[in-house]
Amino acid sequence: MRIRKPKITDINAIHQLIKPFAEARRMLALPLGNLTERLRDFLLLEVDGELIGAVAVHIVWEDLVEIRSLAVRPERQKQGYGSALIDAALTEAREIGATKVFTLTFVPEFFQKHGFAVIDRHELPHKVWQDCTHCPLFPDCGETALTRSV
Repeated sequence: MRIRKPKITDINAIHQLIKPFAEARRMLALPLGNLTERLRDFLLLEVDGELIGAVAVHIVWEDLVEIRSLAVRPERQKQGYGSALIDAALTEAREIGATKVFTLTFVPEFFQKHGFAVIDRHELPHKVWQDCTHCPLFPDCGETALTRSV
């Protein structure tokens, strides 16, 4: 298992990894253009050279970052890869100086196992909602907000 930063040549593979989760409404869609702009936010998990999972660490505000777009191939789930990606994302957040991380998710139980606590979405800074306003599910997408310190 190896976790690494992506290259431009990884864009389509990341998009193909995330797309089925968005189609199943387990994650918000990430259009290819947005993915290209946010490529540097991502961490990729490979096993024997195959892309198994991805997560993004997005700086939102001062010392606050968002963990987003966490995806692990369905046939590779429940093998610890999602946890490895969360650990790597938290390490990255600490390394860049964040003191708090949050996520908006349809699977809050997974994040709660990693020390995240459910909060009222309105406790998050308004800047968080910048991306949400472009979403077709806004304002009632059904995601749960969670946060934790790093």
